[in-house]
Amino acid sequence: MWRRRGGTFAALAAFFTVAIMFFGIGGASALTAPATLADQSAPLPLGSTVQTGAVHTDVKGKTFAIATDTTFAPFEFRDGSGELVGIDMDLLRAIATDQGFEVDVKSLGFDAALQALQSNQVSGVIAGMSITDERKKVFDFSAPYFDSGVQMAVTKNNQDIKSYEDLKGKTVVAKRGSEGETFANSIKGEYGFTVKALADSATMYDDVKAGNSVAVFDDYPVLAYGVSQNNGLKIVTEKEQGSSYGFAVNKGQNQDLLAAFDSGLANLKANGEYQKILDKYLAKSEVEEQGGFFQLVKDSFPALMKGLWLTMVATVLSLAIALVLGVVFGFFKVAESRILRGIATTYVAIFRGTPLLVQAFFFYFGLPQMTGQPLSVLAAGVITLSLNAGAYMTEIVRGGIQSVDAGQLEASRSLGLGYVTSMRRVVVPQAVKIMTPSFINQFVITLKDTSLLAVIGFAELTYQGQQIYASNFRTGETLLIVAALYFIVITALTQLSNVVDRKFNK
Repeated sequence: MWRRRGGTFAALAAFFTVAIMFFGIGGASALTAPATLADQSAPLPLGSTVQTGAVHTDVKGKTFAIATDTTFAPFEFRDGSGELVGIDMDLLRAIATDQGFEVDVKSLGFDAALQALQSNQVSGVIAGMSITDERKKVFDFSAPYFDSGVQMAVTKNNQDIKSYEDLKGKTVVAKRGSEGETFANSIKGEYGFTVKALADSATMYDDVKAGNSVAVFDDYPVLAYGVSQNNGLKIVTEKEQGSSYGFAVNKGQNQDLLAAFDSGLANLKANGEYQKILDKYLAKSEVEEQGGFFQLVKDSFPALMKGLWLTMVATVLSLAIALVLGVVFGFFKVAESRILRGIATTYVAIFRGTPLLVQAFFFYFGLPQMTGQPLSVLAAGVITLSLNAGAYMTEIVRGGIQSVDAGQLEASRSLGLGYVTSMRRVVVPQAVKIMTPSFINQFVITLKDTSLLAVIGFAELTYQGQQIYASNFRTGETLLIVAALYFIVITALTQLSNVVDRKFNK
């Protein structure tokens, strides 16, 4: 049984133990020759009731949220201007135009896209998703819109690996849960090699170029596109037949949208638009020349600045809320009331005792499933960062207050001042000076933690970097630019915070 990427991903929630099953991604498909492309425009399977020219009025004028992957060129990726393009994206938009509905595309990553669909945050998923019997138990699929396949590639200068027989005793890499992984595992016993699974194509290609693996098994149009983008590899085997891709909705739901997709697909195949979309991304055979490092900086600058802005927005909002939570629960921790201390202790234990990624998955996927109320990715991200940073700030406040000599409070009380007044006028001013450096440190940590929100599709700086190297395969250079931006911003903000600290606490 063929599957694309993704595999099964389990997440344990923050407040309760929530098991969330992520389904793997379907396989990519074929193309290296025009003759193969022509096969993709074949009519729909026998028995299909879709008629060419049909338009479903049930969806006309409606807007549907559709989830997709973030990095699966040439099916979905971002171009130089940051726009989400690719075979899936062009096909979806063309079908929407043909059928008279609108789409709001959510670029989440494949696992996250499926979870968003299952929690009814989106109406459908299009992400190079293979149609399998296992998935049919959970989702309803459209007619196939692309036929899949697998090929093997090695580095350009590798003259030793030319076939599966040359892999004996070596390690190959494939996408986790993909058709490539399934196929590689099916033949590894026969040819005596080991299979390693990674998350995305760009990472796999880098693994081969770094010498950690000798070959990569990947969906063949993805490999062909990567080679055309000068990813440093060459294809050495013929295509192995795989399964087909389909558009998916939850089982028994959004049947009008599914029918409209099938009708639109039939219309596009009939009028030739479908083939034009394929040729746009897959007909290239020449290898594109890439510009230098500074050209890469120039080309990626707009997208990275957009990501940096969202990083700062999420950081500022999260820290403002976290500061309030830290102060409130910090005072609870040193309160005389056992109930208040218990509440604060429980809050800190939960959010310091669970990983930030688990919390992000819970608030974006788990909580909407439990309550039926979806959250935007920004809201889920800010809630996650706020509650997490607030727990650490709670301990900073507690530690700052308790570090002030207890005799200070006793002396003020002996002078007739009440507990609240003594804390406000005597203890807190001294504690603030002790707490400020730790607050600055937490500010930096929270800013860097925004990068983890890329897993739920928040388009911050790290996310934008992933989009860039997913399409140009210049991973090292792109990550160097992203790291430099983080370093510059964090250094500048740290210096600013230190100036404020010196003036405020002098």
